[in-house]
Order: sequence, then C-alpha cells, then structure tokens
Amino acid sequence: MKSFSESYRAAGVDITAGYRAVDLMKSSIARTQTPGAISGIGGFGGLFELDLTGIERPVLVSGTDGVGTKLKLAFLMDKHDTVGIDCVAMCVNDIICCGAKPLFFLDYIACGRNVPERIAAVVSGVAEGCVQAGCALIGGETAEMPGFYPEDEYDLAGYSTGIVDKAKIFDNSAIRPGDALIALPSSGPHSNGYSLIRKVFDVEKRDLGQYSDELGMTVGEALLTPTTIYVKPVLKLAESVTVKGLSNITGGGFYENIPRSLPEGMAAKIDKAALRPLPVFGMIQKLGGIPERDMYNTFNMGVGMVATVAAKEADQALRILNEAGVAAYAIGEVVASEERVILA
Repeated sequence: MKSFSESYRAAGVDITAGYRAVDLMKSSIARTQTPGAISGIGGFGGLFELDLTGIERPVLVSGTDGVGTKLKLAFLMDKHDTVGIDCVAMCVNDIICCGAKPLFFLDYIACGRNVPERIAAVVSGVAEGCVQAGCALIGGETAEMPGFYPEDEYDLAGYSTGIVDKAKIFDNSAIRPGDALIALPSSGPHSNGYSLIRKVFDVEKRDLGQYSDELGMTVGEALLTPTTIYVKPVLKLAESVTVKGLSNITGGGFYENIPRSLPEGMAAKIDKAALRPLPVFGMIQKLGGIPERDMYNTFNMGVGMVATVAAKEADQALRILNEAGVAAYAIGEVVASEERVILA
C-alpha cells in the first residue's frame, strides 16, 4: 500500500503524483540498463557492479552539471523530452575528456508541481542521453517544492561516474608543437550561453515556432536542439589513436576550454577560415551586436570538442571519427606560445 497524506497535499505536495511519475518512467529507465546495473529504481541508492576485466589500475572519473537557463526554452515551448539529453551530455562529455567510459548516471529534478507526464518526458530524455552514452540510469530524485519553484517550472541536474585504466588516461604532458587540432562539430549552442541567447532573441516575446530560412528550422527548434554526446566516437578513436588532449567546449567557449587540455607554454593556433560555425551563431551575433571575441569566449561556434593528436595520426583520427558518424575536420595545430589560443 502506497502512502498518502492529505495534509501534505494541502501544502502543495502530492505524493501520489510522485508514484505516478515513477510508473511512467519505468520503460524509459529500462532502455538504459547495462550488465553492471543490479538495482531497480525505488531504493535508497543505485547499485552498480564494476567489471574490471582488462583494466589493470582502475580510476574512477566523475562529473556533475545541469542544463542551466536553456530550460526556459523548454518551458516556453512546452517541450520537455530533449533537455534530459543535455543533462547527460554536460556530465559525460566532461568525463570522456579524461578517456573514461561513463558507467552510470543519476538525475535530480526539482519542481514547483509534480506533473507526472512532464517529469516522465524529462526522464525519457535523460534515458535517451544514457543510451547514447552507453551508461545506465541507476537512480534519481524528484523533489516537489511548492513556493520555491513556479508551478510550471523545474530544475534539472545530473551526476555520472566513469572508469578508465590509469595508463590510458589522456595525457596532455605528451603534447608537442606541431600536434594537430581536430574539431568535432556541435549541434548548436549545446547548453551554454543561454542567458545571453534569451536576451538576444527576447524569447519571452518572440514566436519560437516561426520558421527561419536562415536556420532551416524554427527558432525554437534551433535553440532547443540537444547537446551532442561524444562518448562512443571518442572511445572508438582512442582504440587506435593516441589522444593527447580533449577539450569540451562549454561555457567560456574557445578561450577558456581549449587551454584546459594544453600544457603550460603551449597554445592552440586555429585557422579561423577552417571553422564551420552553424547559422544560429551568425544570427546570435547579428541580433545582439556581439563582438567576435565575445562570441568565441561564450559559445562553441560549431565546435563541440577539440582533440589533440600527433600530426602523423591526424588523417587516421579523421577517418575513424567520420566512420563513427562525426564529421570531424582539422582546424589547426599546437604551437609554443603563452597566448594559449590564437585565432588566425
């Protein structure tokens, strides 16, 4: 028998809605189960059994993040089945930068009112992200917090843990001048810069369902496009090529993120003419009158990740990534410089 509290419901928390939401989630969660996932949902902790076959010195790598103000677009469009992909991506794309394979994921949803169908839609996106990343959704929490969040809004955050053999961690100490920089394209702004995006597009007043010839889709579709998950292509690449460094281009754009995978005294010299920014970035810059440097210091500009490999392995890396479905391309090289990022 499930619990029920009329007093709690009178205060704005409907326990039965939580049970209904869990029931609706079950089929989505089942899609994500991998051999290591040994617990069902509803317990106090998510259990995962490690398979250490072939791993001599296991290192666990963890990442946590949220979706940020991109959620405002989901509220305005009443579309909730993609932001969960963003939530997973923001965690696992950080983990893969160490060369680690994500094992499991947990989500946290806080809302003003638990609408079971809406929560289930959010979790369906989380499950899709987990499937794309090859990890199991082993737990989560939905917190109904009336008076703290507006009734029709929620926040979404997640956490993931991965594993890598210590000898296979991407080691940027091996980076040398002349190494090649390879771009892994993004699907759009991903989940970064949305406070600026919402201001530029004035999303509260704009018709987000209006089709744009420039974008080839509606404005809302372009802005809500989920973040690309790079886990499987990068793991495939690392099987045959030595990945010396990998940068996830998130908040802070090129200038903050590319240096994070480079040793001191090294810079990424990027051929700006080689870059392939998506139309949405041109529209953002034009509508907002945003200086070029600010664009590259805020957005990914069409480059979701930058991989550093030896020049002699660049062609092989491009072939592997393209065979894995990533239209990767060369964008420059590593040089000796204290400038860190050089757009030439």
